[in-house]
Amino acid sequence: MTEFFAGLTSTPLLQALFFVVLAVVAAVVVTAATAFVIRRISRRKDWAKHLIRRARVPFRLFLLVIALWIALQATNVDPWWREFLSHSALIATIASGAWLFCALAIFLEDLGLARYRTDVPDNRHARRLRTQVLIIRRVTVVAAVLIGLGAILLTFPGVSAAGASLLASAGLISIVAGLAAQSTLANVFAGMQLAFSDAIRVDDVVIVETEWGRIEEITLTYVVVHLWDDRRMVLPSTYFTTTPFQNWTRKNSELMGSVDFDLDWRVDPDGMRDELHRVVELTDLWDHRVAILQVTDAVGGFVHIRILVTAVDAPTLFDLRCYVREQLVRWIQQVSPLSVPRTRVEHSETPLESDVPRKRAVPTDTLPDALFSGDASAALRGSQFTGPLEVPREARAAARAAEAADSGADDGTAPLR
Repeated sequence: MTEFFAGLTSTPLLQALFFVVLAVVAAVVVTAATAFVIRRISRRKDWAKHLIRRARVPFRLFLLVIALWIALQATNVDPWWREFLSHSALIATIASGAWLFCALAIFLEDLGLARYRTDVPDNRHARRLRTQVLIIRRVTVVAAVLIGLGAILLTFPGVSAAGASLLASAGLISIVAGLAAQSTLANVFAGMQLAFSDAIRVDDVVIVETEWGRIEEITLTYVVVHLWDDRRMVLPSTYFTTTPFQNWTRKNSELMGSVDFDLDWRVDPDGMRDELHRVVELTDLWDHRVAILQVTDAVGGFVHIRILVTAVDAPTLFDLRCYVREQLVRWIQQVSPLSVPRTRVEHSETPLESDVPRKRAVPTDTLPDALFSGDASAALRGSQFTGPLEVPREARAAARAAEAADSGADDGTAPLR
């Protein structure tokens, strides 16, 4: 054994190889022992399973890099190579350590979120915490990556020497960077404000740009809204801090909706109200809070009936409104057909006085002798061509007397009185 170590000492390459193999074996043994303990715990605790899934790979890589770094420090290889390999191992250690830190941070955040479920009816508090934790996760990951990159850059002598000058001009650089990235920084601060002010949360129901949808994702710079028809609307975070919008689940998810009808005046409101109560009791869409029917208007030939119903959330309310509308339309068709709206038109056969053309009266003494005008006999002759209009009795008597007078004058006789 002494001769073996003496041979390793005399050959730097074999010595380095031996220490590298020893470091790999040590790292494998430590990771295997740690994995064995965590797996035993995972049989009773669910958090151990999540820890294995999140941190298994970065933990093994971190231990392996540290073991290799220690092994390289114990070798007698050329100083230049040892310095180069040690610096590379240091960079790998910083990178793997940042990865392990991010994995552990995400594991702790998931462990906290597991206590608050969002698949329950009253999940407002859980959705608020989930939104905040997701923002914290992104900030944590970004901070870990930036710190890791900064630590790696500081390992280079040239960068560390220039650090003092960079810090000296940090004030000017920050001002220039702030002006150049004004909109981006505004969105970043708006995203953090949304997360911690509880204005919107993941899975909130909102109305934005006249569109109905749910908050699907909140990042540091933008918000993704999942619209009702499976479209995605991406809005900058500043939109929700500068533009009014509707949040239907700000305090709770219960909502009230209306169903409107324009019906005939012969509708039976009491019978329709009884039918409403019957149909809402037959469905699970109704939350048993409000179900009322009121006649809100009765002008213009129609009776306006408004029905108000409530449900646990917006999608359920939409289905409930459609259900109530369908059932009451069926009731009107089958039970109360007189309630169907009708348009009434009044028809009159007697013409209005204003519709009859007025004739200008002409004095009869100024008319010349004519066939159908001028005297009673002419009027009688004209009546025979104008349809079934009756001539008054006095006019007929006068006409007969006039005819008798005319005939007596022709034959030289006079009528007896």
